[in-house]
Amino acid sequence: MTTVWDDVVGQEPAVEVLRAAAEDPARMTHAWLLTGPPGSGRSNAARAFAAALQDPSGDPRSPGCAQVLAGTHPDVTFVATEGVVIRADTVRPLVELAQRSPAQGRWRVIVIEDADRLNETSGNVLLKAIEEPPPRTVWLLCAPSPQDVLVTIRSRSRAVALRVPPVQAVADLLVRRDGIDPATALVAAQAAQSHVGVARRLARDPEARARRDQVLRLASRVRGVGDAVLAAADLVETAQADAKAATEERDAAERTALLRSLGAEGLTAIPPALRGQLRQLEEEQKRRATRAQRDVLDRAMVDLLSLYRDVLVIQLGAGVDLINGRQEEAVRDLARSSTPEQSLHRMDAVSETRERLAGNVAPLLAVEAMMIGLRPQQV
Repeated sequence: MTTVWDDVVGQEPAVEVLRAAAEDPARMTHAWLLTGPPGSGRSNAARAFAAALQDPSGDPRSPGCAQVLAGTHPDVTFVATEGVVIRADTVRPLVELAQRSPAQGRWRVIVIEDADRLNETSGNVLLKAIEEPPPRTVWLLCAPSPQDVLVTIRSRSRAVALRVPPVQAVADLLVRRDGIDPATALVAAQAAQSHVGVARRLARDPEARARRDQVLRLASRVRGVGDAVLAAADLVETAQADAKAATEERDAAERTALLRSLGAEGLTAIPPALRGQLRQLEEEQKRRATRAQRDVLDRAMVDLLSLYRDVLVIQLGAGVDLINGRQEEAVRDLARSSTPEQSLHRMDAVSETRERLAGNVAPLLAVEAMMIGLRPQQV
């Protein structure tokens, strides 16, 4: 029998806990913290749990589950920020919503998919709602790790940890759900390091595979400082272009919809009284573009780390599979031209760049410093 849990692959211990809670109110609590590394399926698990809370049978064809999975259930709200942080003005309406009894379902469920992006102000607003919960409201918070969430919220939530799913489990999901060829699905799952969303994109989008290959070629392209600077500029420009492509159409549609609602569609000059609302929309879109660019760059860093991991595997003679099997020749060339110590140094340079980008360092400066650290050295 098909259930809402089928897409939560490789997470049997977590599914057992969540399924039991959905079926037995005595095992329920008012706040849950679902944690796991990127690609572990936190959002999928939260969605499946929200569906099972409305219908414990977990049958995706039942009205309660089907509405949740389609995002149309009146008692289930999903929040995912497209900015760098979740602001207090986003949380306050959720707190008010949490006070209402469910309209037609068993529970009112509020899912915050990026709880690690709550800042101190928005976190404190949410804390009050979690400390004094209504009897039929459930908060589902998702984050990479418990340490990424404010300690006051963490201490009042029941934690459920997800793990990195097995590569084969992700490949099987792509075959079953998306009809991907098994060989392509397996290569995509390996390259994505079991990140379900990334694996699906790589399996379905040849351009995504080409961009990833381009990132991996940077490792052998950089020979000196000049190469490093040029490679950094190319990578940042590619990230900006990808972010723009992902948000440009939506930005234009939002602007058109706002102007239409304000009665200003088609005007060559925006009346002063309306400029504030338009400026607010533009600022939100700018935050979304910044987040998108950072996400693209961070994924590139993860891909580079996987490459140097493979280089280190060859250098140490470890008997484990390569993540980047399609680039095995390039991996072996890098392994022959460097030492394990140099591979570790390069991995440190990439990891430090990820931290700098998370800390709002200018992307070009951070990536330039990383590329210089990736230059080949005499063995």
